[in-house]
Order: sequence, then structure tokens, then C-alpha cells
Amino acid sequence: MPAPRPHMALTAELVARVERFEPDPGPLPGQREPTEAELHAVATRLLAARPSGPLWLFAYGSLIWKPELEHLETRPALARGWHRRFCMRLTRWRGTREVPGLMMALERGGSCAGLAYRLPDDDPHSQVMRLLARETDDVQATNVPRWVTLRTPDGPLTALAFVASPLGANYAGRLPIADVARTLARAAGHWGSGAQYLYNTVERLDAHGIRDRNLWTLQALVADEIRTLTLPLAA
Repeated sequence: MPAPRPHMALTAELVARVERFEPDPGPLPGQREPTEAELHAVATRLLAARPSGPLWLFAYGSLIWKPELEHLETRPALARGWHRRFCMRLTRWRGTREVPGLMMALERGGSCAGLAYRLPDDDPHSQVMRLLARETDDVQATNVPRWVTLRTPDGPLTALAFVASPLGANYAGRLPIADVARTLARAAGHWGSGAQYLYNTVERLDAHGIRDRNLWTLQALVADEIRTLTLPLAA
């Protein structure tokens, strides 16, 4: 009989201790969000290189617990040559200029288990535009779209994914896991806290039978950080 899966150290109660919502400060000076025309151009280029067949999207983080897009089919999927990493610095959304946060993107190397969504066949340009508007952090984007090959139980497929660009305005590089944990335990923005983002991701991955070893270690470190931050003062 297999051993029971261990419970997460990072609980909803711990997340609630640090959950808050900060005013949106907007882009940093010298940065700006892409215009609709710029997003339109990116979507057009992507779809020009789109492989034949259905439009697939690879979800490995917040798209799993907050997809915001209708999808017709879901498959377990593995992206070889990519792995999750908190490598995007946030001064809004889930961080502020005073207390920057971090968000995940795909980095080169390793492998990443997630979900493949088959999107509706009608109006693919509109579907891609919605994804770009959601995922693009700056005109000099850090979270950039590309086509990746996935392994699924029903055979390989090519899907749209968002990966980290080292040339992006908000690229944070490969940070030590202890630094990531300290950041996620403290940072929050107008979308909520970094701890909530991590909790939602690990919890939903676990519900799909996906255990990311690095994220599992990270959630335990963030739990410890929150306990330290929120210890009651001695009498």
C-alpha cells in the first residue's frame, strides 16, 4: 500500500496572515505596457508560425488555477527542456516598488509537468490577444510567448507557452531559493500576495497529481518565513 502523500506546510491560514492588497503604482519610470497595436502584431506573428491543428495552451502556474479562458479539453502534459522558476521581478500585481515580488516563468533546462488546454477553434487571434494582455508585463517583455513541444498521454503536441526572456525589463535571474522564500512571504500588490500565488499553484498542481520538487521545498520555506514574521510579541 503506497504511503500517504504529505500535506503542504504552507496552509490557507498561514497565507491569510500576510494576504493584503496594495494600490497599483503603475509601471516603473521608463517602462510601459504594450499598446493594443503592439499586442496585435505579436499575435499575428505567433499565429503565422502556428502549427496545423487545434490551438493548444500550456499551463504550468496561475493558468492552472485561474485560466480565464474557455477550453474544450485538458490533458496532462510534460514540457522537456523547461522548468518553473521564480525569475520575474514584480513592482506591481503581487509586489510594490518598496517591496518587490516575484512571479514564475519557464526557464531553460529540466522538465515541467503541467496541463495542456485545447482552446476553441473560432477566432484564435482573439484568444491569443487575451493571453498576451494577461501575461505580457512590459513592452520589453520578460514573459514571452513561444511554441513548445509537449508530451501527453495521447501523443506529442505543440502548444503556446510563456517563457522567461533574460532580456526582459523585469528579469530577476536565478535567485537562491531562500531569497525567493523571503520575497514571497513579504510581497503583495493589487492582485494579492506572493504567498497566495505560490499556495494556489502548489495546491492545484497537487490536486492534478503533479508534485514539483522545487516548489514543494519552496512552499515549506515560505511557511517557515511567515511563521517567523507573524510570531506574537513576547509579553
